[in-house]
Formats: sequence, structure tokens, C-alpha cells
Amino acid sequence: MGVLQLQNIHKSYGHVTILEDATATFTTEQKIGFIGRNGAGKSTLCKIITGDEEADSGTVSKSSDLRLSYLEQHDPYRPDESALHFLQRYTDKEEWQCGEVAGRFQLKGRLLEVPVSQLAGGYRTRVKLAAMLLRDPNFLILDEPTNYLDLATLILLENFLADFRGGFLIVSHDREFLKKTCDHTLEADRGRITLYPGSIEEYLEFKEEQIQHAIAHNKAVERRKEELQEFIDRFRAKASTASRAKSKMKQLKRLKTIEVEHPLSTVRIRIPPIEPRSGVALIADDLTVGYPDKRVASRINLHIERGEHVAVLGDNGQGKTTFLRTIAEDLKPLFGEYRWAGSLKFGYYAQHVLTMLHPADDVYTHLSRAAGQTVSHQDVLNMAGAFLFRGDDVKKKVSVLSGGERARLCLAGLLLAKNQVLLLDEPTNHLDFETVEALAFALKDFAGTLFFISHDRTFVNLIATSILEVKDGAVKRYPGKYEDYVYHLECRARELAGEEIGEGAEDAAAPQEAGDSAPEEHKAKKDKTAEKEAAKQLRADALKIKNQITKCEGRMKHYAKEKEALTKEIESNPFHFSRPRNERIKELTILIEKEEKHWLDLSGELEELKKKNQ
Repeated sequence: MGVLQLQNIHKSYGHVTILEDATATFTTEQKIGFIGRNGAGKSTLCKIITGDEEADSGTVSKSSDLRLSYLEQHDPYRPDESALHFLQRYTDKEEWQCGEVAGRFQLKGRLLEVPVSQLAGGYRTRVKLAAMLLRDPNFLILDEPTNYLDLATLILLENFLADFRGGFLIVSHDREFLKKTCDHTLEADRGRITLYPGSIEEYLEFKEEQIQHAIAHNKAVERRKEELQEFIDRFRAKASTASRAKSKMKQLKRLKTIEVEHPLSTVRIRIPPIEPRSGVALIADDLTVGYPDKRVASRINLHIERGEHVAVLGDNGQGKTTFLRTIAEDLKPLFGEYRWAGSLKFGYYAQHVLTMLHPADDVYTHLSRAAGQTVSHQDVLNMAGAFLFRGDDVKKKVSVLSGGERARLCLAGLLLAKNQVLLLDEPTNHLDFETVEALAFALKDFAGTLFFISHDRTFVNLIATSILEVKDGAVKRYPGKYEDYVYHLECRARELAGEEIGEGAEDAAAPQEAGDSAPEEHKAKKDKTAEKEAAKQLRADALKIKNQITKCEGRMKHYAKEKEALTKEIESNPFHFSRPRNERIKELTILIEKEEKHWLDLSGELEELKKKNQ
């Protein structure tokens, strides 16, 4: 039964229509990922649902059973208010209730006592999540909850949503996050909204199938039109066949093609190529970074080769941005030194660089000024289009751009500048996920050196060749792969969750009886604890195998798609022989077979673990 119904919602800003006849019904059973390009109306629809904005027409119907709560975009706490005091005031709940819910987000001890405004961004979001949950909702609205969240907080949020007994609508550009949390997909596109009863991956596959079906239908219609037109042209002048020609003209008018809408994955970003070089890019010797009154990380010793793509990871507040600002020459080191290889040109992207834009410039002027000498006019326009500045948008003045548009403009300019080194601090914020993935594929092929901070797992996984972890006052290379790093954090989150609910709580609360039964009870407790630990380890092992299976399926899909494209090339031009192409097809066939075998082995392992856990 629907608890929230949208009927013919229409919303315009001036002459621009954002939503037109948007209609959908939501239930407390649905976990909905809300996708769409920037400006498609996602945030607007959320605000209409929560009552922060009014629709021009249409209705929002809420059942009496609906208990709606949403993640605040603004900061609802007072400047000097502690987290605990804010939660009590904002939710009107008892101190013990606030502390219990806050603990689910690892907000304990001193974190509850200091002013919320002094907490790192990820912890401030945790406070708002706790406030949202304390309202006892059965349906949630979360608009871009993953922005500025560190990976540890993101995993906590995923775990919370997995356990949440109710429905939710989440706007996010993080595909991995949506895959892990949502079983329905809502898309906003050209003013309309479409609700699909499946995950984001299933929806995008469905949409691609619909597009291919429409293309095939249109080709058939065009062929039929040509046949009918040929008949009409040949026979309409003759009296004996004029009636038949007229009949064919009626058939011709009835034939209609299907409008083919561009799929989300059409975004392409091409970074102007630079000459690849070998050798050392950066050396740090006993480097200490921080501020005059605060040391953030010390004894940093690094040796980074040219062409490395380095993900700088760690919890918020540990010093990732401080480290990046230092090697970007935006912040002086406290002690020690670092050295870039001579004559390297580098570009630095961070939120504060937005202030360096010239208000009088238009989009095209800024990009053409930023572009390298050999970058063409068309390259500039293509980059503008990839970052959603299309048509007359390139004439927009910087002074009228929103914060998100300015961020995209700065990033586009850096990519055009032909830098040998790129330093990017959270470049995926303000980008919708198709642009995030297009940027990731472009940076993956970037021949220069790259340092970047991001908590978007799809983005990091596609790009990173090495990892620097910023933790507890140190900056060190992480010895494993990115998937190992994520797995470690997921295990840690589960351990903390187990500690929070108090796996020994039942034992502590049970009355102890004196006498001979005490040793037996102690042994039973130990056995029970061992069983729980074994079950926890089995679940952790199963999750790791599931992640490996997902990656295996992704590789198989990628190889199969490439093989299909090469096969179609042969079919379209059978007389063109290409030895490299034929060899690649053979190589892909072997790779697919290898992945299929790996998939079967992993599936077998997973089945065995499931049997053990029964």
C-alpha cells in the first residue's frame, strides 16, 4: 500500500520546466535509488515531498501511516551546541535514547560532548543521521547523503540502511552505494520520472534494451517507408493503380518511429594527451604537514614514480586535504621537505579554487584560456559538453553560475590544461554518476601523475594504481589493493556494530547462581562466544567472495562487450582483414573462459560457506 503518492507534479523556474506530470507511488517496502543528470529535478522533487518547496501544480498525498524523515541539507544545530544537546533538543528524546542511537553511528564519549560545528564533515553527517533516525520514521528522504562522507562513515550508512525497517528515497551519484542499498530505481529525465522495480544495474540494462529495440524498430519503419514511397512514386500517376497508390499513402502516414532518448552512459570525456615519461615524480623526506598551531602528520617518506595514480584515503579529519595542499604548494611544510621532478606542470583542484574564477568570463572564455596550446576549439567545446555546458550554456557568465557549475567548470579547465600532474580533492562532488564514471575512465588513461582524494568506490577502483593511507598522524603506502582496503573497513564496521549492540549483554544481565553450575555456565558462555566469532568470520568470508564474484561478473561483461563490438566490425566489413583484431578476439575468448571458470569456483566456495553457516 502506498504511503506517499505524487500526482501530475509540475514545476518550472522561469521558462525552464524541471518537472512535468511527474507521477509515482512509494511504499514503505521500497528502497529507491533516485538518479538523473544534474538539473533534472531530483533535489526539487525531494523538497516538494518534504514541503520545503511548492509545486506549480499537482498533488502530494501522504497517508496517515506515513512517518517521514529526511536528512537535512543545511546545518540544523546551533554554533556551540554539542551533539548530545542538539539531538535532545531537536528530537525531544531522552538522553539515553539519543546516546543509544548515536552509538550506532560510532558517536560516543567526547564526540557527543564537543560542539557539532567542530566535528569533521563525516561526523557532522552522522549526527544528522542519528537525528533523522530518532524521529522513528518509516520512510526516509536522503538527498546526496554521500557527499563529503569518508569511506568508514559511508559503510556505516550502508549498514544502517540495510537494517532499516521502512522505505527510502536516496539521491546519489555513487553507483556502488546505490547497488548496495536500493532495490528500486527512480529516474528523472526531461521532466518525467520513471520508477523501475529493480536495481540500478538492472534498470540501465533494461533501458539499453529499450533503446536497442527502438533503434531496430525505427530501421524497420524507415525501410517500409522507402518501399511504400517507391510504390507511390511509380504508380500514383496511372489511373488503373491510383487507388492502390492512395491506399499506400495512408499506410505511409500511419507509420511512426519511436523517439530514441540518449542513455545515461553517453557522456564521454577526452583529456588532451600528454607525453608519457618515466622516472621519479615526487620525493618526500621526513616531511611534516599541518598548521602553525597543529601538527597533522609527520615523518612522511615517499617515492612516487611518474605515471602513478595515487588514491589518498583515510577518515575525514585525519589530514588528507592538508597533505594534498602541502604537495600542491598551497601550504608550507612544518618540517622536512618534498621535491617534484623538474619542469613538471601541475594542476590543483579543490573547493577553494572556485574563488579564482573571473566573474566576467563566460564558460567558453575560461576553458579556452585554461586549455593547452595544442588544444583545439572543438576539444574545448567537447569538454564543456561533457561537464554539462551545452549549446548556449558556454556563453553563461561565471557570475551567474551555481556552486556546482563553478566546480565543474574548474575541473574541466584543469583537464584541458595538459598538466603532467593532477592533484584532485573530491573531484566527484557536484557530478552525476554517469559523469563520475566518464571522468574515471578518462583519468584511468591519463599518462601523467595523479593524486586524488575520493570516497566513491567505483571511481577509486577504476583509477588507483597505488594507495596512500592517512591515519593517526602518518601518511604511508597501503600494502594491499583497494578492494582489500574496503574489505578491511567493512570488517571493522561489523566489529564495531557487534560491540555496540553488546554481544555479551545477555550474559551480563543474567543472574549468576552459586554452586557447581558456575563452571558449566562459564564453559557454555565461552562456547557461545566461540560460535558467534565463527559465524562472524563465515559472514566476513562470504562477503569477500561475493565482492570477488561481482568483480568477476563485471570483467566478463566488459570482455564480452568488447568481443561483440569487434565481431560486429567483421560482420559490417567482412573483406577488411585485421590481424590485431583477430588476435584480440582470440585473447578475449580465452579471458572470458578463464573468468567463467573463476566464477564457478567462487560460486562453489560461496555455497560451501552457506552450508556451514546454516
